[in-house]
Amino acid sequence: MNPMPLLGCVLVALILPMSVANAEIPNAIAAPGQTPIATIHAQGAQIYECKPDAGGKLAWQFREPIATLFVDGKTVGRHYAGPSWELTDGSTVIGMVTGRASGASSMDIPLLKLEVVSQRGSGLLTGVATIQRLNTKGGVIQGRCEAAGKFVSAEYSADYTFYKKPSWSLIPHANRSERQHDQGKK
Repeated sequence: MNPMPLLGCVLVALILPMSVANAEIPNAIAAPGQTPIATIHAQGAQIYECKPDAGGKLAWQFREPIATLFVDGKTVGRHYAGPSWELTDGSTVIGMVTGRASGASSMDIPLLKLEVVSQRGSGLLTGVATIQRLNTKGGVIQGRCEAAGKFVSAEYSADYTFYKKPSWSLIPHANRSERQHDQGKK
């Protein structure tokens, strides 16, 4: 018997806390029909750059996250520009924001839904389709931006839940095409 599938199941069971399964997820970031495979804690900083906005006025603009990913206090990867999540098992995903909801306070960065647009390597994140950023704390920058090109960081933490789309169907593909063919005859 190959112990790797069993090890993967045990790892997922350890990574997914019960609070995530019972948490209220805003509709704007929900992943209906998808299965959570892991929730990983991030601790780091949101980096901002002082740049002119569309009106030419200097403003803090988000540049990138820099965070360490943890499970049970152990480092399992990193989160960085892209936005990218890279685990020590060799798997990496890059996401694109498709939904957002307010954080718990005005000082907490928003909750996000991201669709995976690129993957590489193999490991836990292989096949992930959607990522949610939940339980955000901090990360919002305050104060005026007075010099273009200046950078500032705001400490933050969040939980990232990774989802896969189901890979099975109750109706086998052959039966589905036979039914579609039969319906066309009626």
